[in-house]
Amino acid sequence: MNPELFLADLEAKPAALAELAGSLDAADPFAGLPDGIGRVLFLGMGSSRYAAGVAALRLRAAGVDAWAEYASAAATFPPDPRTLVVPISATGGSRETLDAVARYAGGPSFLMALTNAADSPLAQAAGLVVPMRAGEERGGVACRTFQHTLALLLALESRLTGADRDVAGLVRRAAEATADLLDRRDAWLPQVLELLDGPHGVYAIAPAERLSSAEQSALMVREGPRRQADACETGDWAHVDVYLTKTLSYRALLFPGSGYDEQAMDWVRQRGSTVVAVGGEVKDAAAAVRYAHDDEPDVRLLTETLVAELVAAHWWSAPSR
Repeated sequence: MNPELFLADLEAKPAALAELAGSLDAADPFAGLPDGIGRVLFLGMGSSRYAAGVAALRLRAAGVDAWAEYASAAATFPPDPRTLVVPISATGGSRETLDAVARYAGGPSFLMALTNAADSPLAQAAGLVVPMRAGEERGGVACRTFQHTLALLLALESRLTGADRDVAGLVRRAAEATADLLDRRDAWLPQVLELLDGPHGVYAIAPAERLSSAEQSALMVREGPRRQADACETGDWAHVDVYLTKTLSYRALLFPGSGYDEQAMDWVRQRGSTVVAVGGEVKDAAAAVRYAHDDEPDVRLLTETLVAELVAAHWWSAPSR
């Protein structure tokens, strides 16, 4: 793992997204899926599971039986000819994911691997391989692969639900949004770094529909600079994390869009906590980071973790406190 190369990986996001959009225009990566899918089971760990959790929620909301499982779970849905099993691993070598896949290999369920490594053990076990097309992440941190996983799962959603949507166009807007944040980082990043730099870590809060943004943001702060960080769903925050605002120097990234944003902010005001809003204006937030197309929820989903990633990259490369 390398902080300078991690930053370079982040700066390469717009170009990688543009390439992904072109590939989606050229061909349907899911054309090889069988008919008669009755259930979708996602398997993964870490960032892969974060993205899968959002995808499964969206599919359920559209009437599709879908679930995102820890690949490390001892048991989950049994093999079934109508179950599409989707193991996700950027490297294609995650031990837990490969162990989970072994329970389905050679059985009646169709295996579709989503990976960034076409020659990996995971790819070799699958009936269909969908490449992430994120390029090599030389910094050793899953950042572009996380973003591309989300984009491809949105394309899978369209395929399974029959929704008529331009996913390639969405990916291009996410590329523009990502480039906007990168190009203007000197204007917003110093203030965000100062606001979040407290003695008790960083907390990330997001609605259930974009919970992956909070989870990935917290992971980036833990993985690179090795600082304390955690994630919480916005509505659940009032039941599980609000207590920390009473005793800690509580500093949070808030990804707005939940019907419970104001409930959380009411406690923030009472306790004098610090919140940085990403992608929207929030009353009494200490700062708001805006970017191109941030009025579109799916662009937010694909883009907003870059704020925490850039914070993490800076802290990681800076001298230890």
